[in-house]
Amino acid sequence: MSVTAEQREQIVTGAIREISHIATLPEITLKIIELVEDPKSTAQDLHNIISNDPALCTRILKVVNSSFYGLPGQIGSINRAIVLLGLNAVKNIAIAASLAKLFRGGDLAGGFGAKDLWRHSNAVAACSKLIADAMKCGLGDEAFLAGLMHDIGIMVEMQFDRNKLIEVIEQLGIDANGVPAGCMLAIEEQVFGANHQDFGAALCEKWKFPKSFHTVTGFHHRPLELALENRTLPAIVYLADRLVAELPDIDGFRIDLKNLDIDPEVLENLGIGQDKLQAIRAALPSALQNIEQLVN
Repeated sequence: MSVTAEQREQIVTGAIREISHIATLPEITLKIIELVEDPKSTAQDLHNIISNDPALCTRILKVVNSSFYGLPGQIGSINRAIVLLGLNAVKNIAIAASLAKLFRGGDLAGGFGAKDLWRHSNAVAACSKLIADAMKCGLGDEAFLAGLMHDIGIMVEMQFDRNKLIEVIEQLGIDANGVPAGCMLAIEEQVFGANHQDFGAALCEKWKFPKSFHTVTGFHHRPLELALENRTLPAIVYLADRLVAELPDIDGFRIDLKNLDIDPEVLENLGIGQDKLQAIRAALPSALQNIEQLVN
């Protein structure tokens, strides 16, 4: 279908309103996000919120003691975990734990389902952190969450109109190697009147996520359309998405990537040359092994 900008906005707004009773983050997660975004907040403030949720406390301690963070010794207190990891990392763990509950559901079509999307999102999160750390830009924690969130718009489509998403996947013509014959964004436009970038950005706005995550979900396929000062996180996720898709043994997920070509201008923007790119590729399998402990 061909739609105007106003019609697209109505479609996206309607979808977000329709699924709001399903795709909601727990109140405690929203409180944690709000608190961490407040520059006046302290580690003690965060501890006061988390200590009211024993399941979340257990989750955080499990992650802190996993090989993902590589910290020495067993850490048994939430206070110590917050001090060692920092408020942002703890916020990411809380969001990841909450999001995992939303990514539930069976297969849709072509062997694709919510679980595949969740595994892919976690792999892109790990790779995004790897890229940010290699750039030494101080955005490792933020890049991880950006990678985790980037395809949340597909989840919106799944919850809003499962049959339409099945139609999109069937039209894609995914072969035995997981390679799509068509362009997912274009097919989404025809079937939904909007694409998963539009839906993802709208959900981030509803959840009151920082503006940087609106741009990641909304522009991870087209980071060069953003102003230079807003490109870094979307460009990191754009690159991570492709590097993860190069590894078919992960889950073969690349339904929204017809090809895996990396725009040289994106690499230039990130300051990543071929040597650094190869080093990131080499480090990726190990990072993905560690992420299994973080998300399962």
